Amino acid sequence: MDLKNERVYPTASLRHRRTPWLSVAIAAFVASTVLPALAASGQFVAHNTPNYVKTAKNLGTENPSKAIEISVWLNPHNRAGMDELARQLYDRTSPNYRHFLTRAQIDARFAPTAAEAKTVRDYLEAHNLKVVRFGPSNFFVRAKGTVGDVETAFHIMLNNYQVRGEVIRANDRDPYVDGAAAPLVRSISGLDTGKYQHPMMAKPTSLPKQKAGTAIGLKTASALTPDDFFNNNCFDGTETDVFSNNNNGSFPIGTYKGNHLNLQSLTSAGCGYTPPMIQTAYNLSGLYAEGFDGSGQTIGIIDWCGSLTIQNDANAFSAQFGLPALTSSNFAITYIPTASTCQAADQVEINIDVEWAHAVAPGANINLIVPPSATFLDVDEAEFTAVSYGLANVISGSYGSVESFTPTSILETENLISEIASISGISTNFSSGDDGDFSFFGIPATVSAPADSPWATAVGGVSLALNPDNSIAWQSGWGNNEVLLAEEGFVFDPPLSFGFIGGSGGGPSNCVTVDANFNCLAGFPKPSFQKKLPGKYRQVPDIAWLADPFTGAVIAITVPGQVPSLVWQVWGGTSVAAPMFSGLWAIANQEAGVALGQAAPYLYSLPAGAVTDIVPFGAKNNVTASIQESATVTTKYTPNEVLGGTAQGKYVSALWDYPAFQDTALVISFGTDCSTEPPAEFFGTLCTDPTSLKTKIGWDNVTGVGTPNAKAFADAFAPAPNVKK
Repeated sequence: MDLKNERVYPTASLRHRRTPWLSVAIAAFVASTVLPALAASGQFVAHNTPNYVKTAKNLGTENPSKAIEISVWLNPHNRAGMDELARQLYDRTSPNYRHFLTRAQIDARFAPTAAEAKTVRDYLEAHNLKVVRFGPSNFFVRAKGTVGDVETAFHIMLNNYQVRGEVIRANDRDPYVDGAAAPLVRSISGLDTGKYQHPMMAKPTSLPKQKAGTAIGLKTASALTPDDFFNNNCFDGTETDVFSNNNNGSFPIGTYKGNHLNLQSLTSAGCGYTPPMIQTAYNLSGLYAEGFDGSGQTIGIIDWCGSLTIQNDANAFSAQFGLPALTSSNFAITYIPTASTCQAADQVEINIDVEWAHAVAPGANINLIVPPSATFLDVDEAEFTAVSYGLANVISGSYGSVESFTPTSILETENLISEIASISGISTNFSSGDDGDFSFFGIPATVSAPADSPWATAVGGVSLALNPDNSIAWQSGWGNNEVLLAEEGFVFDPPLSFGFIGGSGGGPSNCVTVDANFNCLAGFPKPSFQKKLPGKYRQVPDIAWLADPFTGAVIAITVPGQVPSLVWQVWGGTSVAAPMFSGLWAIANQEAGVALGQAAPYLYSLPAGAVTDIVPFGAKNNVTASIQESATVTTKYTPNEVLGGTAQGKYVSALWDYPAFQDTALVISFGTDCSTEPPAEFFGTLCTDPTSLKTKIGWDNVTGVGTPNAKAFADAFAPAPNVKK
């Protein structure tokens, strides 16, 4: 499995604190080679430089003979008119309400002309760049050439920078375009090699041995039995653990009491939620009974590279849980803009997205839209093409990038795509991210893009506990902290806090506009449907669903090298929440009988009962510790002190008997989308900070308006009796 873009819990020594993947190097800004003089008739393409070039370590210039591709995005016509129309389309009092535009109507009113695209093409060709294709409706022109030719065409230098532990190519300044093409160019994509990442997290696993020596994860669907599959009981009572130094009664001796987290052990697969469980918990079953399952709708799932086994995997998943098979009549794979050269097996994100969109909306068609790479260049073009050609009426994107590390030009392109989707009657639903406010990476708090767009729907996450009958016992805003109590004969005194390890992304958009030194100045403006929310910028998320990997969702996936190769795994992250919500939004469109368009504008005015407000939840029996230092001295720790001392309000904590090491135990907290560490050990926004992400009554920056009560949610869009659709 390629884990480069995935978050995985520790499986090596737990004594060592994780190193943040985002470590911006001390500034080493290197002066560029002198570039040709700028023509007086040209202009800069503003805000087209990544913020990190000001501070990241410059590793030197890119090879000038290297071949690359770039796309020049053109300015739409009458953007102010487009913005106003988009607003009116979701205003119930407007005569334009839900009168979505066709592609031809969008072209006539807002698209760049063929003549304008030709002017851009002529500019590119005059600088030795070969045009590869024109984008739909002339919105972009893609070209290829050498690094040297690109540098000459746009009066820039392309350097390699050390960012977040990887090398990224980027332009050292905003590009400059000469002559007639200058006023036509809105942005240039592909100058940098920035990429999106999938916000997904694996549930911690240790393959437990079963009878006949097989492991739970290695059985085929047909071989599974109820006795050795995942169960719905993630919190199975309380327990007391006692550990001593060297495991021989030496001091310190730690006694720990509290809730028990039911993960994999030597005798059980532990908890993992299946489609029947989720369908019951969120009352999807009631929708199916009414005949609403997404039939007639198409969910477009955007995932790069592609999977060699997804249809077989999804059909094993479907067979296990009584879902319809995916066939050529309801499942398609569309490669945009070119065929993929990185298709492989074991593409976890694709399995999460396809299987759980299908689990929620089993009657909907699925179009898996596959760009050839994770770059902003390829993914944005794939999404725009899917929107332009109406390849789906619901777009699901389980990906994102850190807003403050994404060029403003890319953020604005993402926003334009979602706005065009909105006026076309298409909803673009994006994960809000799995890293809270990103501050534990050592950067100022920010949000994930493209979930930050005012014209997109941002999907956050929750932790979920079920009752034996699959009804919901409790939900909390997803946010985990981790504390190590003891490991292989060593008792930590005091308990060793690892702090925040994952949680729903959220907060205000704050870094769309930057100053000359790339300091964040402002975010996307707050859309009208969020007018009652605090601040003046777009707030994330809008809604939430299951995301906590400790209470995660089951998938079937082929893993080469395993025998048999089909395995069952549990995954979380807002990568799970986004396809689930996209499935429900497809059902809402079906029940409405008309295109609803973007989901977010509706979510803030739903009737009572359509969503469940997620508020702080505290459990009894949160974990306490009593550590005997000597024969006469014992130190006791409250649940808050066990977590590090800065936990606030209500939360849940539970003991986890870590299966990878003998005599090892941890505490995991739930409902803490912030760091509970001691203030002296800052690794992210502390839970005591008033700006930290937390749930509250009404909308909040962890779960948005809450989680959907599926039947009441979709029924809210049913047409009134005797009203023609």
